[in-house]
Amino acid sequence: MASTSINPIIPGFAPDPSIILLDGTFFLVNSTFHMFPGLPIYASKDLISWKHIGNAIHRQSQLSLKFSDTRLAEKDEAGDVMHVTGGLYAPTIRHHNGTVYVVCTNILHMDGSDKGVTENFIVSATDIWSGEWSDPVYFDFHGIDPSLFFDDDGKVYLQGSASPGPMTRIHLFEIDLQTGKKLSEEKEIWQGTGGIYPEGPHMYKADSWYYIMISEGGTCESHMVTVARSKNIWGLYKAFEQNPILTARGTTEYIRATGHCDIVRDERGQWWGVCLGVRKDKGRYTLGRETFLTVGEWSEGEWPKLSQVQMNPILQSGEELVRAEGQARLTSSPMVDYLYIRDAKLEDHKFSNSGKTLTLTASDSNFSQWKDPVTFVGKRQRSLVGRSTVLMWKPDVATAGLVAGLAYYKDEHRYMRLSYDCTSSEIVFEATVTSKKISKAVRHTVLIRGWVEFRLEYTERSYTFSYRIDSEIDLWISFEAQDTLDMTAPDFIGPVIGCFANSSAGGGEIQFENLEVE
Repeated sequence: MASTSINPIIPGFAPDPSIILLDGTFFLVNSTFHMFPGLPIYASKDLISWKHIGNAIHRQSQLSLKFSDTRLAEKDEAGDVMHVTGGLYAPTIRHHNGTVYVVCTNILHMDGSDKGVTENFIVSATDIWSGEWSDPVYFDFHGIDPSLFFDDDGKVYLQGSASPGPMTRIHLFEIDLQTGKKLSEEKEIWQGTGGIYPEGPHMYKADSWYYIMISEGGTCESHMVTVARSKNIWGLYKAFEQNPILTARGTTEYIRATGHCDIVRDERGQWWGVCLGVRKDKGRYTLGRETFLTVGEWSEGEWPKLSQVQMNPILQSGEELVRAEGQARLTSSPMVDYLYIRDAKLEDHKFSNSGKTLTLTASDSNFSQWKDPVTFVGKRQRSLVGRSTVLMWKPDVATAGLVAGLAYYKDEHRYMRLSYDCTSSEIVFEATVTSKKISKAVRHTVLIRGWVEFRLEYTERSYTFSYRIDSEIDLWISFEAQDTLDMTAPDFIGPVIGCFANSSAGGGEIQFENLEVE
């Protein structure tokens, strides 16, 4: 990811950030919705270069994502369709007395219900670097976006956005972290300033004031961050007269929809905010919601303030932060950045040769449905301009209807794939967007002796799939470019690129080499 800009600090499918500073290292977590492993943990010494070190939900025995399908809302006034995906929403990370906690909501879209069922839980780790997290401790809360606050007297409080929407309310109660039991009455403490969906609350304490910071206006163009404070944790909370303290609404900023913010003070006393946003270009926000860094200010006795999000944050001194040439934006520990769809059959995805070789067992289900497991493994698209490649070996014996290749995936309503159909001996490019009634398939008859290499190249405006075969290694054959606007819609998620295999009969193995996703 060669770029001198600071933002986004976590690019590509990285919404709803929450952050802590622990023993000189910043740790950050994001939402993952329908993808497993869930809730990635990133670490940084300087807020500029980050490393993906693990995932808080890393065992399928911790919870199920079976009911995390994507539901399509009615068209809005602009003709856009909101894509509402279930699964893991808006985690918060906090630490206390040697333990790190992540609190989160799993939204279940149960059959026959228009509303999602909320399962709220806490997972914890005594050694965050180990990558080992506890089983969930569930607690009773009818809402989303839970957060934790540790008060000076040892009491622990849970804040969350209580259902139903769109005029949700911020609720508070004391909680036992070991059992999930409520230790007090649940009480409404703030309604926000009037924007829809008051959510993402975080509580802080400064100069004997309790501050509650939330997001309002929905997670798209009207997104904003507001704050209120009280001398008593239970209220009354008085809103800041200069709210919102962060928003891009009504602007022509490149970074839009900024909101869902958490703040942290570094060891030098400088305050920072991390928030979600999208890089919007003529209606396109190709990588979905990402994590951005902005400069904060919080003087004694005053209200917290946040600067407008820019590609390079500017300090109060006027100094512009710039990434040093060659300084990495994001790296990863081995294998932790691979993603699977919902409750995948992990045994059907086998890595070997230090992760360079991937053998897939084909599923009998494909991307167009969500109820049954799909054989697919990939990584988040992190670069606006880049490419993804993989080599696939032709199987010696193919099961009936075996189709495998390279895919771009967001959900069951939006995906593209370039594959080899082992039955018809064809390379097939497909693009599907059900909300926009896009369904296309282009076929090339191809004789493959040993292998085929697939490639997906992307810019902010287009995706282009191509392939080459072993008998003509210098010749890349491309399909017509797909406009990134086709895959853009109001949603919660971002693109994942990887390898897939499915067959009408189910079963059958196929081998890939050297999957690279930029």
